[in-house]
Amino acid sequence: MDELTTSARIFIAGHTGLVGSALVRRLEDEGFDSVLTATRDQLDLRDQAAVNYWFKANRPEFVLLVAGTVGGILANSTRPAEFIYDNMMIHATVVHAAHLYDVKRLLYLGSSCIYPRECPQPMREEYLLSGPLEPTNESYAVAKIAGIKLCQAYREQYGCDFISAMPTNLYGPNDNFDLESSHVLPALIRRFHEAKVTGSGEVVLWGTGSPRREFLHVDDLADACVHLMRRYDEAEHVNVGTGVDLSIRELAELVASIVYPEARIVFDVSKPDGMPQKLLDVSRLHELGWSHRLELGDGVEQTYRWFLENQT
Repeated sequence: MDELTTSARIFIAGHTGLVGSALVRRLEDEGFDSVLTATRDQLDLRDQAAVNYWFKANRPEFVLLVAGTVGGILANSTRPAEFIYDNMMIHATVVHAAHLYDVKRLLYLGSSCIYPRECPQPMREEYLLSGPLEPTNESYAVAKIAGIKLCQAYREQYGCDFISAMPTNLYGPNDNFDLESSHVLPALIRRFHEAKVTGSGEVVLWGTGSPRREFLHVDDLADACVHLMRRYDEAEHVNVGTGVDLSIRELAELVASIVYPEARIVFDVSKPDGMPQKLLDVSRLHELGWSHRLELGDGVEQTYRWFLENQT
């Protein structure tokens, strides 16, 4: 297994997003001096010819494939074609170019939504494809599963050192706080903040509040990705999370306590809940010597401070 050193040429595909920007911070903090990036204007990751040209010109040695089209229940439900097309194309072009231009190792980042809706909890890696997916994000999940299988196929046929990691729900600096397309935690921060600004006495949230979710700060994920790039070389994907969950109601109460303690929380039970529970089994990751550092309360406080300093 080739060693990832600070002098390595490492390409972060998707460097402006939540995960990509955290990886840039993580690598720069460690002193990596050859971090390669490309904006959407510079490189359309859905275009195989363009991606091939970029790889030929820049010759990355390592690749962190974290680019993709992402969103919450509303975005997944209303834009399924975008979610499956964009993600499948991005995964295919980058993985193929990494093979063509002899990348030493590629880490592909998926999502915990790859697991079946009625998956046993906590979700172990071997539960993949053991049952029907959650309908509200099926297109995204199918694309992410295809990405795992793509890496495994290139490993099997060509001997490529391509690995996959499946993170739980993420949050942190540079998150998407748009209420039409964001995930649950940044959406909660935005909703409670707007209620605080307008003086509204209540905040209405989708569903019953009973689904349980696990949350990982994106800086912890970035650290886990670097850890895996240095210590993991197997075909099967690895779960990345905290191994601890809470209900959406408990999450809303936590966010409210930080952003707007006076708010009254109301749940609109006519709206969908999504999967009943999504808790990852992270024992494999712990066996590899990594565990999370930032607890949820501290992470939400940090994220809200970032939101206040950077909101437009």
